[in-house]
Amino acid sequence: MANEKIPYKIYLSEDELPKQWYNVRADMKKKPAPLLNPGTGKPVTPEELGRVFCDELVKQELDDTSAYIDIPEEIQSFYKMYRPAPLVRAYCLEKALGTPAKIYYKFEGNNTSGSHKLNSAIAQAYYAKKQGLKGVTTETGAGQWGTALSMACSYFDLDCRVYMVKVSYEQKPFRREVMRTYGASVTPSPSTTTEVGRKILAEFPDTNGSLGCAISEAVEAATSTEGYRYVLGSVLSQVLLHQTVIGLETKTAMDKYGIKPDIIIGCAGGGSNLGGLIAPFMGEKLRGEADYRFIAVEPASCPSLTRGVYAYDFCDTGKVCPLQKMYTLGSGFMPSPNHAGGLRYHGMSAILSELYDQGLMEAKSVEQTAVFDAAQKFARVEGILPAPESSHAIKAAIDEALKCKETGEEKTILFGLTGTGYFDMYAYAAFNDGKMSDYIPSDEEIAKSVAKLPKIG
Repeated sequence: MANEKIPYKIYLSEDELPKQWYNVRADMKKKPAPLLNPGTGKPVTPEELGRVFCDELVKQELDDTSAYIDIPEEIQSFYKMYRPAPLVRAYCLEKALGTPAKIYYKFEGNNTSGSHKLNSAIAQAYYAKKQGLKGVTTETGAGQWGTALSMACSYFDLDCRVYMVKVSYEQKPFRREVMRTYGASVTPSPSTTTEVGRKILAEFPDTNGSLGCAISEAVEAATSTEGYRYVLGSVLSQVLLHQTVIGLETKTAMDKYGIKPDIIIGCAGGGSNLGGLIAPFMGEKLRGEADYRFIAVEPASCPSLTRGVYAYDFCDTGKVCPLQKMYTLGSGFMPSPNHAGGLRYHGMSAILSELYDQGLMEAKSVEQTAVFDAAQKFARVEGILPAPESSHAIKAAIDEALKCKETGEEKTILFGLTGTGYFDMYAYAAFNDGKMSDYIPSDEEIAKSVAKLPKIG
């Protein structure tokens, strides 16, 4: 089919859907550093992680040798309710930009949760139910993960307790109500319902919250409640594993039409969607079978890859989680209150951090007004209102396409459109009213936060 005209949307059949997740760590010569117990400084054991996470998810988290892991039939069946997701040729965007570049995007917003997060939520809920648990706890930032998990828990009849970053809880009430509609309880974080929440409020009384704060509260709630475990929507290796359905579908669709991307772009907060999109392509690069240029795009107000340090740090503000070696701004880093574009986490996935440190992918940061300008341009020609997080990738894709316009190069660009922005109208209103501003943390602010990193390694 290589010479056929590429359709606007490329769909796979159900038979072509992935039957296994791909574990990119198996092809990495230098593996990500192990999680450490903050008390002993030694690698965490399965038993220690099992007090926080579901047993099967612990196995997936610690497995860096199995290249492929079977997707249980129950999860495959659930995936078929909203997958395959379309791979879209952005003909209208190409025309508007006047670029010779060919632009594709993998659209993950065609489910009620509005994002890619459901790919891992249903897997984690499945393993929790299989273990016989009563329920799970979690955090959510913009609300996409909490929405997805509430749907998954409803499907498996599990209790779902969500700690939502306070600023998002206030700015995005409708996403909160979707969670409650699916039966989840939603608490603004930091809260007075946990010991760690009260401690954070005492130290930062005016805080708008952060993912690090919400993680701390959710972990405490899980470990102090019989029959509950904690689940996470990004950062961890198990989550990136589940999200590889994105990249595996994309690669199958592109191979079907003889398409090879030159540049692959994804927004980067904790790393789940970017890691899931690039995984099979990165695997080819690691094995020496093909080469691609990978670009991680993060917000200038929370620039962990581009301005953070590669070191062991706590995954949460309350310092109750294991230590992970990652690019980090420090677990106490608080994004600016005017930060509206999501991707608010202080660190980056251990897998992506190691790949970036090895020079196998690039990273760039962008200001949020430029991000929303790109989102508006995209919405007006492609007919989808993109999530603010996804729009970071859109901004970078437009920039690369305009470079092609200048040079005349006909490069093929692929980016991840992680979801829709219909619950993000507070941020869009601020942009449309000219009230959105950019904030870039100073070197001194970052240095002050990084100075508090644990003294390990």
